[in-house]
Amino acid sequence: MTVYLDCNASTPPDPRVLETMWRCYALEHGNAGSPHEFGRRAKEAANLARELVGALAGARRHEVVFTSGATESNNLALLGLAEHGQTTGRRHIVSTQIEHKSVLEPLELLRQRGFEITLLPPNAGGRVSAGDIVAALRDDTLLASVQDVNNETGVSQPISEIAEALADKNILLHVDAAQGFGKTGAILHHQAIDLISISGHKIYGPQGIGALIVRRRNSQLPPLAPLMTGGGQEFGLRPGTLPVALAVGLGKAAELAGLEANTRAEKCRAFRKHLWESLQEFRPTIHGDPNFTAPHAINLSFPNVDSEQAIEALAGLLAVSNGSACTSVCATASHVLAAMGVAAAELDGALRFSWMHDTPTPDWEAVCGVLRECQAASNASSR
Repeated sequence: MTVYLDCNASTPPDPRVLETMWRCYALEHGNAGSPHEFGRRAKEAANLARELVGALAGARRHEVVFTSGATESNNLALLGLAEHGQTTGRRHIVSTQIEHKSVLEPLELLRQRGFEITLLPPNAGGRVSAGDIVAALRDDTLLASVQDVNNETGVSQPISEIAEALADKNILLHVDAAQGFGKTGAILHHQAIDLISISGHKIYGPQGIGALIVRRRNSQLPPLAPLMTGGGQEFGLRPGTLPVALAVGLGKAAELAGLEANTRAEKCRAFRKHLWESLQEFRPTIHGDPNFTAPHAINLSFPNVDSEQAIEALAGLLAVSNGSACTSVCATASHVLAAMGVAAAELDGALRFSWMHDTPTPDWEAVCGVLRECQAASNASSR
């Protein structure tokens, strides 16, 4: 049996989520924008989902804008501010070198439109400094955008400290919380976090649904402009018929994440401990400060083991990756590990293991056997 260890890319949906969705598909098939009974029921189901999603971030239901996922949410949060930045002359944005591509690429588009982008490096442990973020702010800074948990290393970032520093400033704060939403406690509740991007399929919900939480600060909404036109849905920010069943699935996933957070984290920590102990004979290098790493992920390099070779050799035992899903598709080296100063040899051998609370125990003895074979083949080819 192949054990799935790529939960940072996508988690399997919880059976309880699927049950809720199928019930919605069967009974609430109306358009949430329609004025009749079927539309009303669909709208009520969607609004309950908004409440459940918002509760995990200390937000109200009218602050939850459903999207297709965190990638779209990131684009809306960043590109949606472009018009306001150009109008006000505030064209400076602060972010980090280790953000997901769905943040870095929109920022590059903004750079091409005349914005100045400051991308700060992490330390060797994969963590950015809150002090560096604050020091980079200027009078014309429009926004700071910092992820809460890195998708490749699992390292959590100092969001609370950054939010506290920005609480009395006229600077927006966006957090890409795709990896931390529902897993990092009350960090996202800070009222100085104006925009929060999330994905359903990172918390055992369905693929194809996410949200951008657009929080009021001092009674003012962030000055977002929609990226698409064609309807007034989602508070005028995202046109199109709302996929109610997907929204309901996200809501159920958020509800379960809140109820079971402590139990899930404890099980993930136990799995991490077992993984680390089982692989000690190879003396792997951890990429990411263990003191700040989330309990459900670890990024490792093994001496004389190439990541592509290992992924292929481990097929049938483990499903692991060598970076984010988007980076793997593009076949490019990890920009995250490069920013951390990881040496080229270790960068080429880095493997990301990410799991969930219900992940079964792999056959670690067989896994170690495969890794020994990889090392032997590598040593033989280098002679």
